[in-house]
Amino acid sequence: MSVQTQGSSAPKTGEEAAPEEPAEAQQVDPLVESRERAPGTRSSVDVRTLTRVLFERLAELPPGAPERERVRAALIEANIPLVRYAATRFRSRNEPMEDVVQVGTIGLINAIDRFDPTRGVQFPTYALPTILGEIKRYFRDNVRTMHVPRRLQELWVQVSGAMEELTITHGRSPKVPEIAANLRIPEEDVRACLAAGRAYNAASLEAAQEHEGGLALLDRLGYEDSALADVEHRDMVRHLLVQLPERERRIIMLRFFANLTQSQISTELGMSQMHVSRLLSRILTRLRTGNHWEE
Repeated sequence: MSVQTQGSSAPKTGEEAAPEEPAEAQQVDPLVESRERAPGTRSSVDVRTLTRVLFERLAELPPGAPERERVRAALIEANIPLVRYAATRFRSRNEPMEDVVQVGTIGLINAIDRFDPTRGVQFPTYALPTILGEIKRYFRDNVRTMHVPRRLQELWVQVSGAMEELTITHGRSPKVPEIAANLRIPEEDVRACLAAGRAYNAASLEAAQEHEGGLALLDRLGYEDSALADVEHRDMVRHLLVQLPERERRIIMLRFFANLTQSQISTELGMSQMHVSRLLSRILTRLRTGNHWEE
């Protein structure tokens, strides 16, 4: 009976033994591994190691090599969790998270293209400011419905952070004086930042408001009063009428405010219609003269 020693292989019965693969072929390709394994299954150490290996391979490849794009795509995919981590800082902006992640991915790609592994800096340390800067630029230039000064934009980051901290501390939404005291800034600046923070989203006039019984903003807006333009004219006429004698003022009131005819006025005042017509003509001329003089 033969004894098989450790490390030796017995031939397979009835079939030829398969030849062993070279050692180079048995090595795991980190590029293939990054595509086959889901991002959530890798630890932070695995991602850092994979990122380092991929950057080493990227440095060895000449520009324009087909494999270079594959390595670059693997770097992007491996570091997407870093983009999602950066995007969570902006969850209070009421912007779809996937949109923020897409913008942050642009910053990640820029960081990959500019990163120099020989400087001894970890890639996440280098890439995070670039990703955050790209997201902030997106909110500054594309999301706001109103232009907000840069000073308020930068101060809003501090105010929103203080609001979260004070909410956790007090168990309620903080008041303006509390935020100002926490940041040691004037209350007016806090109020300006809060107003600037609301400039991210514009409400449609036709959108229904739940707290208003389903009415749209457009349904609750005032309408244009057709008599509004006559307010100044009425005030001017009132000023001119008080300067008329009692009888002439009464004729004007009966004719233009009570809407009586000249015949009815003559009956009311006990005078001829012709006399009423002459008085009206003279009064109107006097009022027009006074109107021009006032102008």
